[in-house]
Amino acid sequence: MSEKENHGLGERLAEGYHRMLERVRHRLDEIEHDTGPTVKRAIDEAQERATELGELSREESRRVGEYLRKDLEDAATFLSESGRELGNWLKFDWNLIERSLADLFADAVDHTRVELEQFSERAAALGEWHTGEVTAMGTLQCKSCGEELHFHGPGHIPPCPKCHGTTFRRLTNAEQ
Repeated sequence: MSEKENHGLGERLAEGYHRMLERVRHRLDEIEHDTGPTVKRAIDEAQERATELGELSREESRRVGEYLRKDLEDAATFLSESGRELGNWLKFDWNLIERSLADLFADAVDHTRVELEQFSERAAALGEWHTGEVTAMGTLQCKSCGEELHFHGPGHIPPCPKCHGTTFRRLTNAEQ
């Protein structure tokens, strides 16, 4: 795949991430009083919808759903363990983010945090992002050289611009 084709795929996946986040947030409002893993169910339904509408292939939809699940679980774990604000997880000014996107993400994180408190063992295995994945807004740090990548919205994770590393971890304001 050429660099141009790879960039196009990354953009399509980032757009899919945003649409899937909107659908998850909407679905969480509808099923708020249900029991069981509602975030997982909402993500699964959003994946199916993206495939049905032809926005993403089944494989792309599955990948984006995993990226979204990973970001929501990581943010929820941070909030639960640190007691800090979501802006600290993002590591930049919350006001720089499109307000509707910020609200969508914050609401979905809140639902996820509640579920993670019920399933804390699963949350302990989180923590790595890789080139080619899509992530939410925030700051990722290359695990090889420490270079920081800043995302102001859903974005495709490129190789590290400094060392071409492919493994990253999320930084929080506490780590500045």
